[in-house]
Amino acid sequence: MKKIAKVFGLLGIAVITFSSCDKAGNTTEEGTIENDAQEVSIADLKIAYVLTDSVISRFEFFKEKSLEITEKGKKFESELSNRAKGFEQEVANFEQTAGTMTQNQARAKQEDLMKKERNLVTYRDNLMQELSGDESKLYSDVYDQVQEYMAMFAEENDLELILSYTRGGAVWYSKKSLDITDKVVEGINKKYADSKLPATN
Repeated sequence: MKKIAKVFGLLGIAVITFSSCDKAGNTTEEGTIENDAQEVSIADLKIAYVLTDSVISRFEFFKEKSLEITEKGKKFESELSNRAKGFEQEVANFEQTAGTMTQNQARAKQEDLMKKERNLVTYRDNLMQELSGDESKLYSDVYDQVQEYMAMFAEENDLELILSYTRGGAVWYSKKSLDITDKVVEGINKKYADSKLPATN
């Protein structure tokens, strides 16, 4: 969860620069400079925010995929544990019977065990890499879906800025009335549920 929150920290806080003119106005050779009629004043901004961690943890897509990755990790852990126990038993057997082997036999068995150990390490690394890839893909998918929904939500609700609020982030205070977390969670989960329904002809 913390890792996902860090990824979503990339959403950041939008920085808006407002230009202003001196009250008396500045003059140039071309005459008086006037403010752009399209300029948006800070008082006119329609802003809302979401609690990033809540949106992610309550997003059904995230919960389902996280559970799948967890179950896959448990399966990998079990497979790796069984292989490791088998290897350890083989090593123990060798230690018990090494005295009855010729020097060449013992050397060959040692080389075989070393090869099996390297294969076991490679197998473990491959499993970890696969799980890491699954996790990274999940973060990317969640980011894309939330970003897409936020853009749609902002357009439908006439919002010009949606902030991502996380503890220790750039936003220290905001009125609770600007918190749209529940609405976003409800909407994005409905959108996800609808996407799972069979297409109708």
